[in-house]
Amino acid sequence: MASHPAIRPAAFIRYKFLNSLFLGLSVGAVFVLYTPLSPAVFSAGGLGLAVGTLIVATQYRRILAPAWFFRLSLLVELITLSGVAAVLILPIEVPLALFVYIGYQITFSLGNYLVRCETLLMVAVDQLRRLDVAKQAGYLLGMAVAWALYTGLERLADLTSEAAQVVSLHWLLLGVEVSVLIALWQAFNKDQLSDEPLTVGASPASEP
Repeated sequence: MASHPAIRPAAFIRYKFLNSLFLGLSVGAVFVLYTPLSPAVFSAGGLGLAVGTLIVATQYRRILAPAWFFRLSLLVELITLSGVAAVLILPIEVPLALFVYIGYQITFSLGNYLVRCETLLMVAVDQLRRLDVAKQAGYLLGMAVAWALYTGLERLADLTSEAAQVVSLHWLLLGVEVSVLIALWQAFNKDQLSDEPLTVGASPASEP
């Protein structure tokens, strides 16, 4: 069974690779960015995440559709881009930490929904295999590059401040996130986007 006509499989896999590359690059940075926050904030954030995920799940009948998938994917990437820009502009203090944390919680609340949609759109087992391999490859590469960058900044540039290292990393993250947005835009056939809900096994054929 071929993918849904709203999606371009090869371009979508490239988008998810870049998306996972960003995640791998940034995974260590959040521990530094969240330093100013108290444990109570994380408890409240966990509650908010659970409620947000629940609310999204109750709307599946309406938003489990190609057009909504594109819109919400775009929203997630724009929130991520705003967080990267904020790190480059603001000092690592409570306001920045809260802004980044809230942004990530919003994107995480859409996580289950996005996985459900991509599975229904890609459909074919081989495409899903390539998708998952690309995501894991991107994540592993991102973590490796982040480790190399942190090590290089400390040993070669004598930049020992964790905060300064994280800010430096965000210049790379800015470029990657812009690439993610471009890849996301290219991954969809805009004329095939519709608000008609997706159903299992009902995706019409499309060109790869």
